[in-house]
Amino acid sequence: MLSMQMIRDAADVLDGVARCTPLYPAQHLNDNVYFKAENLQVTGAFKIRGAYYKVNSLTAEEKAKGIIACSAGNHAQGVAYSAAKSNCKSIICMPSSAPISKIETTKKYGAEVVLVDGVYDDTYKKALQLKEEYGYTFVHPFNDEMVIAGQGTIGLELLEQCPEVDQVIVPVGGGGLISGIAYAIKHIKPECRVIGVQAAGAPSMFKSINLGHIITLDNVSTIADGIAVKTPGEITFDIVRKYVDDIVTVSEDEISSAILMLMETQKSVAEGAGAASIAAAMFNKVEVNNRKTVCIVSGGNIDVSIISRVITRGLAKSGRLVEIVCKIPDTPGEMARMLSVIGKTRANIINIRHDRNSIVNTCFVTTELETRDSHHIEELISALSKHGYTVLNKS
Repeated sequence: MLSMQMIRDAADVLDGVARCTPLYPAQHLNDNVYFKAENLQVTGAFKIRGAYYKVNSLTAEEKAKGIIACSAGNHAQGVAYSAAKSNCKSIICMPSSAPISKIETTKKYGAEVVLVDGVYDDTYKKALQLKEEYGYTFVHPFNDEMVIAGQGTIGLELLEQCPEVDQVIVPVGGGGLISGIAYAIKHIKPECRVIGVQAAGAPSMFKSINLGHIITLDNVSTIADGIAVKTPGEITFDIVRKYVDDIVTVSEDEISSAILMLMETQKSVAEGAGAASIAAAMFNKVEVNNRKTVCIVSGGNIDVSIISRVITRGLAKSGRLVEIVCKIPDTPGEMARMLSVIGKTRANIINIRHDRNSIVNTCFVTTELETRDSHHIEELISALSKHGYTVLNKS
């Protein structure tokens, strides 16, 4: 059974292996908000804590069988790294859709990677099949007390770094991270609130807690691949139900905006799962004005190939990028006049497309623009309307 002694023992085992990650003020967000940068952890995410503590606890016989695990990427790297430190073989089942950077890094740590179509839950089934077939030792990413104890060391650290903390916001997938943190915090400072946050496209723990029993989602869809889990763990569900105060959800656009904010203001890179806690604070899913709040930025292993798409979504969400469709008369010089109106608002044109259709003497101009914020967009639309142009759509 999970205990505070296990978590303290995990801290001793992890000393010199996992970093005590820094706690930074998120002043551009709110003076009460801090973020604990687990994106700067060894292997780029918090998962090394639970993975290493679990692998270190295995017997020589269990290690000799070879270790198998399943993961969307961060637990994969943690197990591969830990197995290499113990000089044992590791086999990791990963979704074929996992970021290429996570797959390649897992291989570089020495693991044999088995790609599986689907999401985390499909890799779990494949890992169990291979475990039965070859006798490997299975290391679960969240439904294991040793793994949970390793993640709980974050709770010990942040209470030492910020004893006056009032609440902690934690990303939730299967529940291992929040289970460890909540257990540690509630045993040391029970008045401190612990809030979970899930992607709206993968709310398995959120729905399970609200219904009072574990449910399995039919599908999950989110850029936060690290928390895209269809079914929470039995152990983690019980701990969350007992020690976590609330769970909220955030949208894809909100996660994207949080990633962008961290890049711009904190000069810090977070993956979707890692930025979910920041998104909850940014978009008022959790009240932070009167509470000293720590957001756990759980990982930074974002694939560079999707960063541009995430930034685009984040810019659009914050009103700094907009596409408008305008109906104008199909007469010489009319487009130049319309663009002159746009120019006077100080919006910057990125792309422009001019289309004729079946309406005689009318055309449609689609313009992609850089703007300051949502107020600037309304100012732009108002200026166009005053000059007689009809804005049909904005996105």
